[in-house]
Parts: sequence; structure tokens; C-alpha cells
Amino acid sequence: MKKKIVTFLLGSSLVLGLAACGGGSDSGSGSDGGKDTASAGEKIYNQKCSSCHGGDLKGGVGPDLTKVGAKYKKAEILDIINKGKNGSIGSMPAGLAAGDEADQVAEWLAAKK
Repeated sequence: MKKKIVTFLLGSSLVLGLAACGGGSDSGSGSDGGKDTASAGEKIYNQKCSSCHGGDLKGGVGPDLTKVGAKYKKAEILDIINKGKNGSIGSMPAGLAAGDEADQVAEWLAAKK
């Protein structure tokens, strides 16, 4: 039990530490019908989410997201990003991405089917 608590605390610390590093805002000025949003969502995911969910979306500390769009709609994914979620693998902290960033990540993940 102690090992699980220590692992959770270390994982949470890592997530929060990496989230603090990922700030910058890239506001691209393209209009290619959503492609900018997808690539922006992927970039934000790589900065703020991949430490738990993996660069390949296959999970780690967090669950596998390779087909998350088949399970959840964009609005549901956005709700999880904004409010967080407790799960069997661990908990998803709320607010690692917010506003437009959260929306872009949710849109990008919703396409993963």
C-alpha cells in the first residue's frame, strides 16, 4: 500500500512539475480547416499530457488514449480535462490545460478512434 501511495505522489509531482514547464502559447495564423487545431492539440498534449499518457498515447501512469475518441465525445473529454477524473489506474488532475488549450486537446483526442 505504501508503495502505491509513494508512486502516486511521485507521479503527481512529476505531472505538476511538467505542467508548469509547458506554458508558452503558439498562436499560428493558418486557416486550413482544423488542421491547425489538431496540430496545436497534439503539441499541447505532448507538453502537458504525454508524461502520464505516453508520447504514443499508449498509457503509463495514466490510461491508454489511443482510441479515446471511440469511448468519449469531445465534450466528455473536455469535461475530464477541466474537472479531472479518478480512475482505476490513478487520478487525472484537473486543469492541466484550460480554455483554448483544453479545447484543442479535447478535439485532437476525440479524433482518436
